[in-house]
Parts: sequence; structure tokens; C-alpha cells
Amino acid sequence: MTTLNGFVQLGHGPRKVFVLSGWFGSSKDWQALTPALDLDSFTYVFFDYRGYGRSLERDGEFTFEEAAQDVLVLADHLDWDRFSLIGHSMGGMAMQRVLLAAPQRVERMAGVSAVPACGSRMDETRVAGFRAAVDDVARRAAIIAYSTGNRLAPRWSAHLAGESARLSSREAFAGYLPQWAMHDFSAEVAGNTVPVKLFIGEHDPTLTAGLMTRTWLAWYPRAQLETLRNAGHYAMYEVPVALATALEDWLKQTA
Repeated sequence: MTTLNGFVQLGHGPRKVFVLSGWFGSSKDWQALTPALDLDSFTYVFFDYRGYGRSLERDGEFTFEEAAQDVLVLADHLDWDRFSLIGHSMGGMAMQRVLLAAPQRVERMAGVSAVPACGSRMDETRVAGFRAAVDDVARRAAIIAYSTGNRLAPRWSAHLAGESARLSSREAFAGYLPQWAMHDFSAEVAGNTVPVKLFIGEHDPTLTAGLMTRTWLAWYPRAQLETLRNAGHYAMYEVPVALATALEDWLKQTA
């Protein structure tokens, strides 16, 4: 019997969408959006990687190639021939691996503060700082605070960091880090004509318009960029209704 990753499915509409979370996240991240979603037009699957959320106990290699295959196995199980993808942060790299594995099945992609195919291009010193977060929840909270512009209540950053520790295994959290921090498969996506919409937060210090222009927009000729006001790296928490509206406006467009 094929083992499936854990997921949450919402809606019963004809437009099918997989939602892939970030390094600190899980399928739980997207709950604040759900009251604003058009569940008559869309069917959403909020997917958990191995070692995260509803897949917490599932072991693996913790690579995006593996995650892409897990998404495709689930798509087959659901009888989804074609679907769109939403990826937050490292989920941007994961959804591009799905695209590379099955380009004929992907209708369009939406990235929310999405890491480009070149990874974060961190040097070893910066990677070491993120690696310290594997065993240090306070370090996780500091990274979250920085990525939202150090402008939100510290209690919220601490809460999100605690949820990250609760909803991811140490092995998975550590395993995915080099995948999004240092891997580069940009040459494999350059020139891909899938429609792409990128959403960034105005207060995100790292995933900026300049970075998106040099990466995503340079590699995907049909990519567009939109900046979300009053948001940092975690728009699904910071401006959930605005994000849900913008995502569905994009996903409802026809080729």
C-alpha cells in the first residue's frame, strides 16, 4: 500500500491547488486564510512535508525532490491530473521541484515570499546561524522577528517558533535547511513558460523586489510581482484576507 503524506483538504471546486509551507511552518499556517477562500471554485490541499505537521512521524531523505514525488503521489491518489501550486518561503523551491518533475500537470504557480531556484545563496557563516536554530527555539523566534521587520509583538514570534518546534522533527528541520539555503537548480527552470505570480511583503528584508527581479522574473518569462502592504515574510498570518484575495484573483485567471 502506498503511504501518503498528511494533508488538510478544503473545498469542492473544480480548480485544484496544492499549498506548500515554509521551513518554520506546516499545513496549520494557512488556517487564518480559510474564511476568505472560495471553496465552491477551488479545492485546496494544504500539504505537510515528511517530518512536519500531519506527516511528523514520516521519515525520509528530506529533500525537495522527495517532497515533489510525495506531492505527485498524493495528486494521483486524489485523481488530480492538473493543479496549481502555492509555495511559501522554502515552499517556493519545493513547488518548482514539482514543476520540474511533472511540468505538464502544473497550471500555474504562486509564490509567497518564495525562495527562488538558486536557493538563498548563504555563505557558511550565515548558514551556521540558521543551523543554530535547529536546537534553539529562541533563535527561531529571532529569525522570525527579523524576517517580519522586527515590528510585531515578540510574543507572536515566540509563539510561531514554539509551534515550529512542536510541528517539525529535528531531523526534518535540519535536513531541509541546506536544501533551500544552498542548492541551486536555476538552470533547470530558466525559460519555463508556466504562469507565475510572486507575492512579497513590504517589510520582508530578504525576499525583496530586487531579489525577485534578478531571479524569478529573470527565469520565468510569464512571472509577475506584487508587493503586499503591511506584511513581512509571513503574509498568511499578517494579512490573511488580503493574501487570500490576491491569490484567488491570480489563480482564477485563465491562460
